[in-house]
Amino acid sequence: MGEPVSGGGEASSVSAGTPERLHRQIAAAMHKAGGWLPFDSFMALALYAPGLGYYARDSRQFGLMPASGSDFVTAPELSPLFGRTLAVQVAQALGASGGDTVWEFGAGSGALAAQLLAALGDQVRSYAIVDLSGALRERQRARLAAFGARVRWLDALPDEMRGELLRRDTTQWLERGVVAAPQGWAWRDRPTALAPPLGLAHSQHFAPGYVTEIHPQAEAFVATLADRLTSGAAFFIDYGFPEAEYYHPQRTGGTLMCHRAHRADADPLADVGEKDITAHVDFSAIAVAGQDAGFEVLGYTSQARFLLNCGMAEQLQSATLQARVSALKLIEEHEMGELFKVIGFARGSSFDAIGFAAGDRSHTL
Repeated sequence: MGEPVSGGGEASSVSAGTPERLHRQIAAAMHKAGGWLPFDSFMALALYAPGLGYYARDSRQFGLMPASGSDFVTAPELSPLFGRTLAVQVAQALGASGGDTVWEFGAGSGALAAQLLAALGDQVRSYAIVDLSGALRERQRARLAAFGARVRWLDALPDEMRGELLRRDTTQWLERGVVAAPQGWAWRDRPTALAPPLGLAHSQHFAPGYVTEIHPQAEAFVATLADRLTSGAAFFIDYGFPEAEYYHPQRTGGTLMCHRAHRADADPLADVGEKDITAHVDFSAIAVAGQDAGFEVLGYTSQARFLLNCGMAEQLQSATLQARVSALKLIEEHEMGELFKVIGFARGSSFDAIGFAAGDRSHTL
């Protein structure tokens, strides 16, 4: 390969169900790259290779139970009250900015778009969806057909959000990549100039063998969005932590996780193309990227507190018992309520966002 490598020789086998064409495409990309493929490139192919990747093929990823053939559930799939409650914050942002357009990045099954469009009504003239997956876009079109020309799809903005995977040895940071192995794929690490945030990277914070992720492309996406949004607000909802928790000394294995049939595992080199691969968000880095690009941080809090601020309790009072049971998972701490966080940005229109009225944690970023 002509490059120094170090550590990480463990391999994972290719299961009988892994699409052979995806395997060949990854192997070809790896050969073209000299035999070593950075993990972000490997992950992009595993998830988005046209017609072959996990999100690019005709399969169902989102659903309530494994019996549906799904692999995991998202908040809008879990309860329509998620979108109805989020609409309260979106409506406030539209009013403050004088806008009538909503953008959603990565719309999944289209469930959230349907809920927001129904709740916001005539406040939304245009609903733009950016999704990298052609298969998902077709599913969204079918679900959102009733809203007609108000919904449009784009695939040029932003660049996909990926991240580099790093491992610490006794003296330096190594970028984790993937090489071919007799029975599938194996980790292989090489020295890199990449590192976690400067304040942590040059301390004794990380023990040898520590694995973590950094997300420069996610930060670049936020900066690009800030550059193109002249007036409006942006809200990001995902699982993650502020920097001090994200790079905690005890989080030695990072946050990389896979999901299949509503079960989680930590091996992205197995069953490639047949399961989701994801990592948590460093919300401190996202906040700094936004501020550096001209965004104002409206607030940062847990999903539970955000939804309660937007009126989830009132929504629950008028819901059926079954609907309450499902919706409670959105705000319970041991479910989605604490793991998922919300950060809000604004540009060209400053306002006190209702979602952060109580329980704002911006001071922890």
